[in-house]
Amino acid sequence: MTGNDVATVAAMTPEAPQPDTVKILLVDDKPENLVALEAVLDGLGQELIKAQSGKDALRACLEHDFAAILLDVKMPDMDGFETAAMIREREQSKDTPIIFLTALKSEEHLFRGYYMGAVDYLYKPIVPEVLRSKVAVFVDLCRKNAILKKNRDALEQKNAQLQQEVAERIERKRTFAG
Repeated sequence: MTGNDVATVAAMTPEAPQPDTVKILLVDDKPENLVALEAVLDGLGQELIKAQSGKDALRACLEHDFAAILLDVKMPDMDGFETAAMIREREQSKDTPIIFLTALKSEEHLFRGYYMGAVDYLYKPIVPEVLRSKVAVFVDLCRKNAILKKNRDALEQKNAQLQQEVAERIERKRTFAG
């Protein structure tokens, strides 16, 4: 086993270093709600990006990849459902977990939220421990997906290298046999 093989195997172990931080998008038209969400999630040590409208959220999704999006349902101009639909249309953000937040306790809104691709739907006032634990799951998944992608890329690179070596050996064998 070469030094490169050892490095590749080490990169694939569960103890491989995790990315430092991931980004979480907080979307609410009320600044005080954004401050409250920020206070609840600050302990996770991740980068929190705030948006005060659906349009701001869409702009943020063009600039960043997010581990999760916390999205208020009731906002002026573009509500959370419309925002979620547009987020889902974009290839890069179509699988980003969305947690809807709302004070409206309506089964119709609940079902619409899940139909729009929500992974969860929480009613305000939010229980901080519940929100923090749910978001922590998506942070962990995002980190693990990043590690899997890195390992997949390393394996693809190693596979291409091995295929090249096999092709060279076959060519050398033909040269010596002929």
